[in-house]
Amino acid sequence: MVVHGFQKTTLLDYPGHLAATVFFGKCNFCCPFCHNSALVLSPERVDTIEAQEVLDTLKKRSKMLEGVCITGGEPTLNPDLAEFMKKIKDLGLAVKLDSNGYKPKVLKALFDQGLIDYIAMDIKGARENYARICGVKSIDIARIEESVELIANRAPQYEFRTTYVKGLHTTEDVKDIGRWLAGEHTYYIQNYKEGPTVISPIYDSFSDEELHEFRKALLETIPNTHIRGEYEE
Repeated sequence: MVVHGFQKTTLLDYPGHLAATVFFGKCNFCCPFCHNSALVLSPERVDTIEAQEVLDTLKKRSKMLEGVCITGGEPTLNPDLAEFMKKIKDLGLAVKLDSNGYKPKVLKALFDQGLIDYIAMDIKGARENYARICGVKSIDIARIEESVELIANRAPQYEFRTTYVKGLHTTEDVKDIGRWLAGEHTYYIQNYKEGPTVISPIYDSFSDEELHEFRKALLETIPNTHIRGEYEE
C-alpha cells in the first residue's frame, strides 16, 4: 500500500489538533475547481511513499501529534483504507477523514469499526446540479444523501462544507443546500481561490460581501454556518 503525499505537521487540516496529513491518489469525481489536479488526473505520476514508512514516522511523532487527517483525491477508493486507519488509531492518534461521500457503504463500515473520529464531507452544490459541479456525466445523488444522513447520525464530530465558485454556484444553489441540510449541522462556506494546480483555472472567487449574503441565507436553516478562515465574535 502506498500514499501519494505526506505532510508531517499541520495546524489547519484537523480542527483543534496538531496533526499530520496523508494524501491518497485517485478520485471518482473531477471537480473543475479542485486544487489537487495531479492526484485526480494522473496519480500514477505522483511520487509515492510506502504506507509503512508513513506509519513509522507517525509512531516516532505520536507523543507530539494529536491526530492524522486522511485526504485525497478520494480516500474511500483505497481498499486498504480501514487497515491503515486502524494502524493509526493503534498509535493513539485520532483520525479525521475528508470525503466526497460517494461511497456510503465504505463510510458505514468505517463507523462500524470505530475508525473515524472526525469527518469532513464536501457538499458540492445543489442536488440538481451535482454532476455538473463534480465534472462527471451523471451521479446517483441518493448515495450522497445517504452519506449525509449517515454522518449526521454516526459521526463523533463532523462538518459539511462547500467550496463556492463563481460561475458554478448561484444563489439558488445556496437555498437548496440550506433546505437540504437544515438542522444543527456544522457547515462551512469556503471561497474558491485560483491556483496553479487547479484542474480548470477558468473560474472566479466570490466577494466577501457575497459570501456574507450566502451565510445570512443559510443561517435561517443551518444555524451553525461559518465562513472558513473568518473570525467570528
